[in-house]
Amino acid sequence: MTEEELQHARAAKWRLDGHSVRTLDDARTFLDSVGFCLMYPARPSVLVPTFIGAWVGEDDHLPLQQHAFADPRAQEAMQLMVRGLRAKAAFEAPLIDQNNPFLVSPATFPFFYALAGERNPKVAPKPGPRSEYSQLACDAFQAIRKHGPVSKRILGEMLGKGLSAAGLDRALGELWAKLRITRVDYNADDGSVWDEMTRWAPDKVWEGISASMAQSLSALLSKYMDCVVAAEQEEVENFFSIFVARSKVRDAIKALVAARELSYLHSGSKSLLQIAPRREPFVLRPRVERAR
Repeated sequence: MTEEELQHARAAKWRLDGHSVRTLDDARTFLDSVGFCLMYPARPSVLVPTFIGAWVGEDDHLPLQQHAFADPRAQEAMQLMVRGLRAKAAFEAPLIDQNNPFLVSPATFPFFYALAGERNPKVAPKPGPRSEYSQLACDAFQAIRKHGPVSKRILGEMLGKGLSAAGLDRALGELWAKLRITRVDYNADDGSVWDEMTRWAPDKVWEGISASMAQSLSALLSKYMDCVVAAEQEEVENFFSIFVARSKVRDAIKALVAARELSYLHSGSKSLLQIAPRREPFVLRPRVERAR
């Protein structure tokens, strides 16, 4: 595989070849195909498709998150993304930047939850010296559990008029980091609308809790390799090390190579990982004697 062939294959997979995403069904099909994507390109770059790229249909001059407010294409793509959240055609996680949504397909989300989510979500978070949650985060969780889905504006009013927007954002971020809550809608007047993850998608949460860490990482690695077509091992490790220890990623890659789920191919001077090509099963055919 040449570099040009690889980029062409990715462009087709990532909808950068002019076949842009325009409808909710398009968005659902795209996300099911790639497994996960960022809303906007990231800096430094991350080897993963973007929803804005799929909306535009190419990857030239795509807006970064910081400039999205001034780009009409970004506003239209965001509206479609929010529709996907409402319809549960997509789930969102704060993987890299809370302001740059990381979208996950419904089929892939349980594996992601198994790695990043709370393993005992029925128990409400509690503050303390060793807790990952502040008192404000715990109060916000109780309010969302009792009144959700609830908008950020209304949640702020429930928690106290003297509460700063930055403080509330930090509290929501603490809960979101462990997938205790999730954004389920957005409107310009009230901001993001939040709900408890176990209420919004109980089946996906319990699937994630039931899956082992090793099984989930292997499944995500396989989906990622299908998404990027082929990649250097370092590129794969760089992506997964955002939320998994790099040593575990290496071990999972070794296991998949040993099981012949992944294989290496050479492209110029590079050694790339790919989904192992399917081998045709050996069929024993009867011997046919030649006529004398």
